[in-house]
Amino acid sequence: MGAAVCYGTNPLGALNLYAEGMNTPSVLFWRFGMAWVIIACVCAFKATTGRESLRAGRRQLLTLLSLGLLFILSSATLYASFHHMPAGVASTILFTYPVMTAAIMALFFREKLRWSTVGSIALSLAGVLMLYWGDADGALSAVGVALVLVSALTYALYIVLVDKSPLPMSPFKINFYVLFCCALGMVAFALLFGQPLMMPPTPRAWLWVSWLAVVPAIMALVMMVYAAKYLGGTPTAILGALEPTTAVVIGVFVFGEPFTPRLLVGIVLILVAVTLVVARK
Repeated sequence: MGAAVCYGTNPLGALNLYAEGMNTPSVLFWRFGMAWVIIACVCAFKATTGRESLRAGRRQLLTLLSLGLLFILSSATLYASFHHMPAGVASTILFTYPVMTAAIMALFFREKLRWSTVGSIALSLAGVLMLYWGDADGALSAVGVALVLVSALTYALYIVLVDKSPLPMSPFKINFYVLFCCALGMVAFALLFGQPLMMPPTPRAWLWVSWLAVVPAIMALVMMVYAAKYLGGTPTAILGALEPTTAVVIGVFVFGEPFTPRLLVGIVLILVAVTLVVARK
């Protein structure tokens, strides 16, 4: 629940930095880079006190690289979607990832696929459809919806990989490697697509970069790893119900985004869908 609330604050930092004139690769680079520096300091302290070494085997490094690539793709597509639709709507569509997680666990790890999971898939699709046609000016951007669904799928794969991968290490060590991959990935993305990395232009921008590094990066990722390891992939995803709620509240009350009855119906359908996944005896 803590991870969900923290991750749901992504729009708060991202939209304020966009208003400062920063582009998406720059926002994500500073978010990941600053978070990595903080995590590196924690890991260095643990290493010097003999609590945990930073060494990792080849198979572990491959898994950590895969986690980094998945999180880069999930974050980049989510942040890019904020340019095409209200952030609260984008974060609500993102909440289809628990259903995707349950489906992946059933298809590839033989978790029993209950009628509730099938029903939740249908309800979540209906909810996304309501959101798609839900803004005041007509249909939402198809590009924006596609970006969020890619973000949801890659985030679901990230949770499943954390749950199922043999990584006998602390969440801090896992995220030391993941965030390093993410920061380097954003440098490569900026070079590949010709979008130069920008310094935060004002003290206010540095404040929001720090917020993104600490709250929806370090705090959310560390708590999510603990949750996935101790609860499993599907329950961790289900407890993310507070994520779209947080994002919608921020979008409506901070940024003045529209909140129509149709959006309300879409949100309720998605929340009911993921509730069905966990509503067992």
